[in-house]
This record gives sequence, C-alpha cells and structure tokens, in this order.
Amino acid sequence: MLKTSRYALSVVVILFAAYGLITQNFNLNDIMIFLLSLLMLLMGLEEFQRGKKANGWLFVAVFLFSLFVSIQGFLLS
Repeated sequence: MLKTSRYALSVVVILFAAYGLITQNFNLNDIMIFLLSLLMLLMGLEEFQRGKKANGWLFVAVFLFSLFVSIQGFLLS
C-alpha cells in the first residue's frame, strides 16, 4: 500500500516539476512542494516499518519543513 502510494505520488510530483520547467509557469510550485512533503512522510513511514528509525525521523523532519514552506507559499500568494 505504501509502496504504490509512493510511486503514484512520485509520478505526480515529477509531472508538476516537468510542467513548471517546460512552460516556465511556476504557479503550481506550492502544490508540488505540498505533494513532495507527503511523499517524504510516506518514505518516513516506510523507513519506520523497516526498523530504520534514524532515517525515518530524518524524513519526518523534511516533511515538516516542506509542509511549513508550502503552507507559507499558499498564504503569501
């Protein structure tokens, strides 16, 4: 379940990034960063399930930081 969600979310994030690079339209960057933060959370949960707590906490910290950045982007734009 987590693996398929991670793959699907990765494809969506890559599509948002490619769209922004090709069209030079960066209005969707906040959404992309939010989805990327969810991807980091999923990766952190997978690491916790594998028993690698240090990597799991690192991914959760990156999730919190990118979530904060995306919320700021939503509020400032």
